[in-house]
Amino acid sequence: MSNQDLPRQIIGQKRRADTALVYPDKKRPVRMDPMVHVGRHFGRTVSTVVNMKALITEGIARAVRLEDHEVEFDDLDLAEQREHGVFTQLLAAVPDLFKRWEQSDEAGAHLCDMIQKGIASSRSEDTKSLKGVILDWIITPGQPVNPPLLRHTKYDRGYNHHITGRLLCPANMDWSDSNVVEGLRSGSTRLLGVHWPLFLYENHEYNREDPWKGLFKGKLLVRAYKHVFTSPSSANNEEAKATRSGNARIHGMSKVTLASIAYVATQVRFALSSHNTFARTNCVTETEQFFHTCMDLFLDRRELAEINGLLLWWNTKVFPAYFSAEMPIPDDTPLARIRAKRDAEEAAKAAAEAAAKAAAEPAAEAAA
Repeated sequence: MSNQDLPRQIIGQKRRADTALVYPDKKRPVRMDPMVHVGRHFGRTVSTVVNMKALITEGIARAVRLEDHEVEFDDLDLAEQREHGVFTQLLAAVPDLFKRWEQSDEAGAHLCDMIQKGIASSRSEDTKSLKGVILDWIITPGQPVNPPLLRHTKYDRGYNHHITGRLLCPANMDWSDSNVVEGLRSGSTRLLGVHWPLFLYENHEYNREDPWKGLFKGKLLVRAYKHVFTSPSSANNEEAKATRSGNARIHGMSKVTLASIAYVATQVRFALSSHNTFARTNCVTETEQFFHTCMDLFLDRRELAEINGLLLWWNTKVFPAYFSAEMPIPDDTPLARIRAKRDAEEAAKAAAEAAAKAAAEPAAEAAA
């Protein structure tokens, strides 16, 4: 049979099979499991360090005990209260969690696996994304760096380099002291997650008498936050606007969460370090402990005034629309006067209705 006898479509298929110098067939996009989508945002904004199966299992059991008044929330220790707070936020993200969990053992396992997968994938994505770009933020353009810092390797970062070392140096230590530098580089100075690095502070200035001053307001931290949540383009300067939908818009996020600040701080700390793995088992950088110590402060009720001020500061930087909606309105503005007038009218109407009702009651009783 000659080519002339074959349908034109079959001839085309035959030609494509005979050569590799053609575009490959388009693959159909794989639909992401909804729970993976939930996990991606949950890890960034609620908790990046979590065992999902344990969280759900213990959270459900604790919820039942609380509902049956076998225990009161205030009777739980601080660790349980924090864990239950995380579980409550998971319930808000997955309203039908109980239904999914009770379907079958397989359904429950799938639920945990997919959320855990989402947490891991977003964390890995952000780690990879920040690895190179963070050098653009800490190196002055046109200024030679000796020794050089490379974008695709990390062995020369951490305390091995004077630029990253200064940023990672615990705020209560002096990087200009050669003994401090030697101790950090050799590992003889034992560091824990509670040794917070200098980059967390605004202008890299730590005030021993007022340790809250400038804390979690470092420029590097703000840039990384915008890079992760709004868009890479918005991280370049304070005036830049996102050129595409970022993670915050994709997930309907309109305000900063405390856990998201701790998450980005953890990512920046890791990006500056010389380590190549970001995992719960990484005991060298104390990653897990660092995240938890940040959350310890954020969940301390005694620090509520400072924490509220910090959130307001962050929202002005990242979500100005939220700030506009939340900020107090001066009394002499048109909007304030309109609202005051409306409030007065509604109050007068409510008072008149109450008076009419009170006057009608004796008449109704007399008629009865």
